[in-house]
Amino acid sequence: METTLKKRRLGTTDLELTTVGLGAWAIGGGGWAYGWGAQDDASSIAAIHHAVRRGVNWIDTAAIYGLGHSEEVVGRALRELPASERPLVFTKGGMTPNRERPYEEPARDLRPESIRREVEASLRRLGVDRIDLYQFHWPDQTGTPIEDSWAELARLTDEGKVRAAGVSNFDVPLLERAEAVRHIDSLQSPLSLIRRDAATTQIPWALAHGTGVIVYSPLQSGLLTDAFSAQRLAAMANDDWRRGSAQFSEPQLSRNLALRDALRPIAGRHGVTVSAVAVAWTLTWPGVTGAIVGARSPEQVDGWIAGCSLELEGPELETIAEAVRVTRSGSGSSGVAWRRAAA
Repeated sequence: METTLKKRRLGTTDLELTTVGLGAWAIGGGGWAYGWGAQDDASSIAAIHHAVRRGVNWIDTAAIYGLGHSEEVVGRALRELPASERPLVFTKGGMTPNRERPYEEPARDLRPESIRREVEASLRRLGVDRIDLYQFHWPDQTGTPIEDSWAELARLTDEGKVRAAGVSNFDVPLLERAEAVRHIDSLQSPLSLIRRDAATTQIPWALAHGTGVIVYSPLQSGLLTDAFSAQRLAAMANDDWRRGSAQFSEPQLSRNLALRDALRPIAGRHGVTVSAVAVAWTLTWPGVTGAIVGARSPEQVDGWIAGCSLELEGPELETIAEAVRVTRSGSGSSGVAWRRAAA
């Protein structure tokens, strides 16, 4: 069942994105520092195909997800689709693991020679001739100046290996330095009802500079879904990274679930899921092009895709902001100040 989804242009590029895209972090599976436990590749591929049939026109993955396995699964899914139906493919590099000790924190390496190797490896795993959007996953920790790293990605773009170039998890001073070398086509930042900080820092910078924004973890890795519970957390695989996350531990867990529950009346009025409300909230922020939402099954796609078209009204946004205040969940602006200023 194909659906016509809303689209927004990614900054100054020629890429027109549906306002939701499929995130492929979890489908990388377990066996590494930020894994989600064992996953069923067939179910993951079914989720990708279902998202495309529902109208989603882009997928976001990364070389580090499953130590390359996510890209391989995405590549398999692409090969099973007619060329005319294939979505845009975005990936990220700059996190290199120690494969002998995969549960250690990956190195954040943006040396030019490492970037080039990673781009070539991602092209092979994905089975594509060009990556539609290549992003630096995190700032460098090797001492390499961002000017050198960004210049190398610009060269890869000029060579036709990359269509658009972006960054992820950069602060404003680092964005300024990269922008002085070459325009930043896209910024990827975390944004959810629980993690709101980028909405008043990096995202306004991007809006002012013509940089598109795709936000990640709008469901806060599952916390803002209808069925999440402490019991579900207890049943997670031992190597699921969320077991060690502060947002999944008390007292934050109870605050986050209380905020999730406060969304239920709004979801009920619109006949959608809580997940759809949480996704739609991120899309109300000025400057946001689209939201990356993960799925490991077709059913999970169906759970959030309505967020693409859901229009939250002013009183509903005020109700959500009050729930943020009362539950003391997360950090960052609730959005009340800019909305009142805009009014």
